[in-house]
Amino acid sequence: MSMELFERGRMFREAGDPSGAARFLARAAAEEPTNRAVLEELALAHFQSASLGRAETVARELVRLDPSDGYARLLLGRTLTRLSRHSEAAVELKLAAALGAAI
Repeated sequence: MSMELFERGRMFREAGDPSGAARFLARAAAEEPTNRAVLEELALAHFQSASLGRAETVARELVRLDPSDGYARLLLGRTLTRLSRHSEAAVELKLAAALGAAI
């Protein structure tokens, strides 16, 4: 079931409806709370819909699950930048770059 929710969420996000995507992806994440692909899509959907507090929470969970995930750190850094938390963002963006994430 969560794979169907994941695919629908991805489809909504790619079609330009990140808020709609987040509804499906949040349900998928509730079913599989450690599925990093689902969490990544959910963080992106929240980021794109300007639900920045939620995006931060999900991005931090991604980093907790895998501290060496450069893309998760990039998502977190960009979210923190949009929240005007620039000193925190700089740390995450530097780590993202060091881990090979394209900035």
